[in-house]
Amino acid sequence: MTLGDMLVGARERTLNLALGVRPGEILNPAISEPALQESQDIAAELKQAITAFKASAFDGHQGNDTILRQSAAYITYRTTCSPQLRELDLTTLTTREERLAFWINLYNALVIDAVIALGVQHSVTEGRAGVLTFFRRAAYIVGGQRFSCEDVEHGILRANRGHPILPGPQFGPSDPRRASVIAPVDPRIHFALNCASRSCPPIGVYSAGQIDAQLDLATANFLAADVAVDPASGSMHLSSIFRWYAGDFGGRAGLIAFLLRHLRDDEHRAWLLKHRESARFVYRPYDWSLNVWGSSQYNDRRMAANKRTDTEVRPKHERP
Repeated sequence: MTLGDMLVGARERTLNLALGVRPGEILNPAISEPALQESQDIAAELKQAITAFKASAFDGHQGNDTILRQSAAYITYRTTCSPQLRELDLTTLTTREERLAFWINLYNALVIDAVIALGVQHSVTEGRAGVLTFFRRAAYIVGGQRFSCEDVEHGILRANRGHPILPGPQFGPSDPRRASVIAPVDPRIHFALNCASRSCPPIGVYSAGQIDAQLDLATANFLAADVAVDPASGSMHLSSIFRWYAGDFGGRAGLIAFLLRHLRDDEHRAWLLKHRESARFVYRPYDWSLNVWGSSQYNDRRMAANKRTDTEVRPKHERP
């Protein structure tokens, strides 16, 4: 064991003890009768499950978690799909595209499952230390290893960069889960992950063969709903996601290039192109109110929020 392993291990033990998170706590039950499938089959089942969740839970434009809890889709997922993840051979997900689609879909399914299984009522910030606790308790055994939402996001999808407010990488040098790390990080993943809150992007279903176009679409949709310009103050108003993960976007220069590449609004693009040297970025507070789905009213809600006066105050709870 290296010094890096010891430091990461000490950090994890200390945090779990402080937060009341049991290291072996997981949400996917053991397989009652092993019926192993190919990884591609399980990945396909995961996509189908998310689609079925949305179809079962929606009542008008609002996701109804009570309906989902009692639905055949959720019961099937809990008894069939999530247990199969325990025996998944992760090495058979060979391409970057397969791995991106799989882990994004798994993260979103795990969040939905955790909201229901852990009895979240109003926000994932409920309880001791808020989001740190929820995203550590929300975990599955996948391929024989425990992966929490934090592990999936910060370890795998963010190329083991670690939690933005915690020191060190997510996985230590000898951690076998490092084999699943996807590098380099693709910052568009931030607009595909739903953290069960109103400021999150809506949930989508991702496929290996279309992942690049789907990530482009998810990013463009989020920016169209979220970005606002205030010419009087020379500022562009953005989600706090861009501040928390500034390194993923390549700092200020990288962020500007990212926005120019993905903004649909020609006026916003033209303004940023003209004022790229002097533009001030204002990061709006994150709304952690429970919203698993990111409903079709997402754009209207964010556009309405753009009209309110935004602040640069750091939110009480940070996104993991």
